[in-house]
Amino acid sequence: MDRKIFIDKLTAKLKQWDDDIDKLEAKAQKAEADVRAEYNKHIQDLRDKKKAAQERLEEVKHAGEEAWEDLKSGSVQAYDSIKNAFQSALSKFK
Repeated sequence: MDRKIFIDKLTAKLKQWDDDIDKLEAKAQKAEADVRAEYNKHIQDLRDKKKAAQERLEEVKHAGEEAWEDLKSGSVQAYDSIKNAFQSALSKFK
């Protein structure tokens, strides 16, 4: 994957994940207390994963082409892992 494409893709996903977290927070506020606690646990986990993705994005943005080649594999794996975590959490609370 090209570095610019990765940056654009991850930037768009970060915005989408912000929206997804907002939707989960809205659902959590309407949920019963025991379910709300479960929502909040997952929301915090998603926030942590999103923060890690944001940090990875900053690394990639500031990396030179040679450094990008070194970061590429780990960056794509991290992105896939975070994406799967979001999909799992969102499907659980639909």
